[in-house]
Amino acid sequence: VQLQASGGGLVQAGGSLRLSCAASGFTLDYYAIGWFRQAPGKEREGVTCSGSSGSFMAYADSVKGRFTFSRDNAKNTVYLQMNSLKPEDTAVYYCAADSRVGSDACNAVDVWGQGTLVTVSS
Repeated sequence: VQLQASGGGLVQAGGSLRLSCAASGFTLDYYAIGWFRQAPGKEREGVTCSGSSGSFMAYADSVKGRFTFSRDNAKNTVYLQMNSLKPEDTAVYYCAADSRVGSDACNAVDVWGQGTLVTVSS
């Protein structure tokens, strides 16, 4: 099983990016999946989490109203649309899934993508 994240880059404050996370070897819809990020010198933090089959959605307070998670089951891919980006959003972003079928939380994710760097300039 594998997750492949992509879509990071350099953007000015106020701009937008869309991150993608494609799965292989398993069907993403059956599992909880989330986006996490780690800024330089800081601990990794959760950004958003979606339960299996989209059973629930949760966003960190710092991104509510600006970031949107979505699933494309036909492509076995999830996305993170990031709007109104701020310099403090600069981080390596990871997607990660909980490999237990029907999982509905992201506190036990065990399949990680490789990370994609998002840099927001002021």
